[in-house]
Amino acid sequence: MNVNEHEERQDQTGDEAQASAGAGASLDAGGVPEAAIPELVIISGMSGAGRSTAAKCLEDLGWFVVDNLPPALIPTMVELGARSQGNVARIAVVVDVRGRRFFDNLRESLADLEAKHVTRRIVFLESSDEALVRRFESVRRPHPLQGDGRIVDGIDAERELLRELRGDADLVIDTSSLNVHELRAKMDAQFAGEEEPELRATVMSFGFKYGLPVDADLVADMRFLPNPHWVPELRPFTGLNEEVSAYIFNQPGAKEFLDRYAELLRLVAAGYRREGKRYVTIAIGCTGGKHRSVATSEKLAARLAAEGVETVVVHRDMGRE
Repeated sequence: MNVNEHEERQDQTGDEAQASAGAGASLDAGGVPEAAIPELVIISGMSGAGRSTAAKCLEDLGWFVVDNLPPALIPTMVELGARSQGNVARIAVVVDVRGRRFFDNLRESLADLEAKHVTRRIVFLESSDEALVRRFESVRRPHPLQGDGRIVDGIDAERELLRELRGDADLVIDTSSLNVHELRAKMDAQFAGEEEPELRATVMSFGFKYGLPVDADLVADMRFLPNPHWVPELRPFTGLNEEVSAYIFNQPGAKEFLDRYAELLRLVAAGYRREGKRYVTIAIGCTGGKHRSVATSEKLAARLAAEGVETVVVHRDMGRE
């Protein structure tokens, strides 16, 4: 089963939400009382990247989820939630290109939310062209933007349309190599906590030969250290092995790098908090994603956790060789 399940949720939910919003009053000039404003998450991203799966995960966590809501109605939905007397405390809205006029009013709506001090987060689901083509072909459905062209034409058009929103996203999740359960685990890791932490970090090891993680905010390259692959007795093991880790951090510059990079991350984390950014993905790479990047990711994650940053470790490419 892929993460897509291919976005076959009906558009009816969005239509019903629009009808409900139309029946309610418009936003008050002064906004709603700040204490009553629901928490808001906007889920968007590439068609076929798993938006429906992400939305279903939040729904299972108790969020009120509205699919395919026109962007102009997002402030109205927030106001209706605020009037629910606490019954709708968390709202997730799925917005995508099925509405065709995806960005006509989105910028205005986001500015309206900011003016009313609504805390909103944007989750963007990303995937490689190859993975998206494979998913569309597996369900034999056209891409919503391909028209008379090919699937890749629709993907290119959508990626360009979403470029600005992706840049504004608080959390980008690359689902290219994830199945449904792995995507749900990522969403759970970010949203299942009862109390919202100041900052959540994903530390991801990877192999450069398999490509850069597209959802990385920061990337570090550990290829300046000797590769345990060329040590016969260490080659079969991974960076999770104590002997491999000891070999790596006994190399000149390894401990110094860890100390200085951790110091840099403290500076960056403080800036992220000031800017209201709650999620950061730190990618640590080596040649194959088996030894140096894995050991470094584990050490770095332990330091972040010790400093109060809620941290998840992902070893993207370990075991691929």
